[in-house]
Amino acid sequence: MPAHPGKTEGFAITSRFVIFIMKRILRFLARQPREIYRLGGRAQRGDFNDEKVVSGDFINKLETVGLYMQASMEGWFGGRHRVNKYGNTVEFADFREYTFGDDLRRIDWNLYGRFEKHFIKLFVDERQMFNQIFLDCSASMTKPDRRKAVYAMRAAAGIGFLSVKNMDKTSIKLIYGGFADDLCGIVTGKETFFQAAGGFEGLEFRDCADITEAVTSCRNLGSNDGLTVIISDFLTENDWKKAVDYLLYRKRQVMLIQILSPEDINPLYNGKVRLLDTEAETELDGRILKMRITRAAYKAYMKALEDYTEEIKSFCTSRGVFFISASSGEPIEKLFFEKIFITGTIK
Repeated sequence: MPAHPGKTEGFAITSRFVIFIMKRILRFLARQPREIYRLGGRAQRGDFNDEKVVSGDFINKLETVGLYMQASMEGWFGGRHRVNKYGNTVEFADFREYTFGDDLRRIDWNLYGRFEKHFIKLFVDERQMFNQIFLDCSASMTKPDRRKAVYAMRAAAGIGFLSVKNMDKTSIKLIYGGFADDLCGIVTGKETFFQAAGGFEGLEFRDCADITEAVTSCRNLGSNDGLTVIISDFLTENDWKKAVDYLLYRKRQVMLIQILSPEDINPLYNGKVRLLDTEAETELDGRILKMRITRAAYKAYMKALEDYTEEIKSFCTSRGVFFISASSGEPIEKLFFEKIFITGTIK
């Protein structure tokens, strides 16, 4: 990952510094137990208690908006996304002069009476898209508590609901290591979606995530037929950018949603600490280290976080990819009705 030049009180400012400190969990101290946290398991500090991932109030709010494809896609017949072609809907679009082989039933005889030429009616075409959601299920998504994981699942559920609401085919894939497991297969329709969304309850977050390997090895990615959303904290040393380039090669519309916890954005620890990487396999893992967190280190961290976020944003902008960064401390409605809304993906 390219470095960013500059220093703050003796600390080199690089995006790798962010990953090195953040992903090794500045806020996850040695006295806390190392284990896999299961959603729906025992209560943890700051969790959502008995709140469900998919709530009725949130879904009711999403009923007021719809998913919109900005790129011209092919898709399949039977959806609600308008494409830059003429089709067989009942909504009138334009006229053109009759040519041999056209359907005679589409001739407008009123125009023939006026111009003594044959014109046929053209109608708007609407297509069904195939939208995919990739959810990072690595261990870092559940530290220091499950707020970030629950927020990420709600984001995935919200986008999934908007997709089926538009009569699109929808797939939610869970990234474990270099594999993408299906949460529910391909679903269409609200009833099927709500049944599938029950799989979020009790979902396991563990190990690390190789986004590029998971995406590029995934079967049935589609081509020029919908939206792909990747939801992650992007605190990884793996090159996730190759996954984005591969999706663009397949003519997919791409959106990245970065979910950070309040502790990621503003860590409050200081002094001597032992940093445990949530994705380390043993206590002897080289990613576990001791360090002293000073004010200088804190300033360097904040600057590096800003640079790393800007790096992701610049990468996405250069490729026409939507990028959204959100805090799990914010209401989920803010993500949809402010941040995603601004991109024009929902209207």
